[in-house]
Parts: sequence; C-alpha cells; structure tokens
Amino acid sequence: MSTPSGTTTYTCPYCRMRSEGSGTTCPRCGAPVDIRERVSDSGWAELPAIRDMARLHFNRSTCQISGAYVPVAEMNLHQDDWVYFSHHVLLHSDPGIQLDAMRMAGGWNRMLAGMPLIMMTARGPGHVAISADHPGELLALPLEANHAVDVVEHRFLAATGNIGYHWEASGIWFATQDGNDQEIHYPLGQTMDRFTAHEGPGLLLLHAPGNTFIRDLGQNDRILLQPTGLIWKDRTVRMYLHFEYPRGNYWFSSPRWQAKSVWLVLQGPGRVAIQSVFEPPEMVGGVVNSSGATTQYW
Repeated sequence: MSTPSGTTTYTCPYCRMRSEGSGTTCPRCGAPVDIRERVSDSGWAELPAIRDMARLHFNRSTCQISGAYVPVAEMNLHQDDWVYFSHHVLLHSDPGIQLDAMRMAGGWNRMLAGMPLIMMTARGPGHVAISADHPGELLALPLEANHAVDVVEHRFLAATGNIGYHWEASGIWFATQDGNDQEIHYPLGQTMDRFTAHEGPGLLLLHAPGNTFIRDLGQNDRILLQPTGLIWKDRTVRMYLHFEYPRGNYWFSSPRWQAKSVWLVLQGPGRVAIQSVFEPPEMVGGVVNSSGATTQYW
C-alpha cells in the first residue's frame, strides 16, 4: 500500500484515528502508514512496532519515541499541557518542567494490590522522558472523548492530563484447595486500571513484552485467551473464566478435580489487545470456587 498523499483522509487501521496520512507514521499512535495491514485467518492484526524517532501529536505537545529494544517516550510539553506517570519510569526532565506528586485516593489499597503507590505529574513547558526500563513494545493508544479502556496491572506508562484514571476490582479469580489449604488466585491481578478521556481526545502510553496483536470483537463474539496474555480491552468487552476438565473414569470427572486448562473468555463488542509473552496460571489442588466461570469436559 503506497503512502497516502497529504490531501488524503487517512484512517489508521490500528488506532482508528483519522489524519492527513502525509507522513510515514500515524501522528496519533505511531504505526507506519506505508505498510499493508496484516490480519491472520482468525482475525488478529499484528500491531507494528513504533518506528525509531517517530513523533506523535497530542494537544499542543509532541511525543517522540526513540529506541527499538527499550523504547523511550520523550515529550515536549506545551505550557498548557501536562501528563502523569508512575514515579519509577521517569528517565530525565528539563529543569523547567514542574514535577509534583499526584494525589491518589485509596493509596493503601493500591499498595496492597502490588501497584506503584506514587504517581507524578509533569507540566510544561519543556522536555520530560519516560521508559519502562526493560525490553518490550511501547504502545500509544489514543482515546477519543468519553472513550474508556481497561488495562491490566503493570502495563501503564503515562497519560495526558485529560485522561481520568481509577482502578477497580478485576472480578476475575478462582480458589483452589489442596487438603485443608485453600488459595485464591487472580490471573489478571486483583485490580485493573480504567482510563477515560474527558473534554477531548487524549493519549495513553503502555508497555508490553513480546509482540502485540489487536482484534475487533463483534456483538457476542467470544475468544479464549491465556489470562496473562491480555494487555487492554474496551470497557464494553465482558470477561469471565472458563475451565476445562479431562473426562475419564468416574473418579476423574469431578469438577472438584484439578482443571486441565484455565482460560479467560472475552466477549464483544469491542477491541482487545494481547501480547505474545504470557505465563500459564499455576495451581496446586483442585478448583473449588470461581467468579463467573464455565466448565467444559473433554
């Protein structure tokens, strides 16, 4: 597919945002505009890595993505713009940047959930850079006004100031019992981060290991996914757990026995993004309780 001319209205197949398409990358998410969208037979589209030195635009500011293995997002903030981020991802800052701690409601609960306790804000004018400090892909996710996405723990990097943020219980858990010992498992973590754009479009930056794939789910479309493979989903996408048990002799077919597979079910409508790096859930004992789960024997 050839690069669109400056007079062409271009819709990015990855972030769904419109632009002139006159550059080599989408100015909203950084995806190349001069490549053909590749979609697998099952409907997954690979999100191409943001090119080195690609420049994104938000409000009156820009964000330049540098590096391929451990990308850095360097923002040139206008005096009217600001961003927020977890304190541990700050790489460098101009002296003129105003850095402050971001007030957080329920900080103690956030710490108990294993999430960073301190969030910071950076206000322009000047440059500020953030990095996840480990290999992976940096994902730029533009959000239209009033659009919301749910992001799994430890994927958030930064967001523009007009994107609201709060966390809530993931609602995805199951309990296993081994003798008298019972353990609660949270395949997605106890909480998920919800980001909502207010008063205009905003930019959300995420970080994910491996390769990233996105897919549009139609109304009531369902997919089964390794739970730790999820990166983000539209708020409209529902999710629950699905357990598979081997069918055999009478003593081997009880749903109280050890599950063979644990899957996260995602049901449309909406977009979902997954990563190719995942860790299968670890279980000791049999599943005795779960949230919103279905069962299948084979």
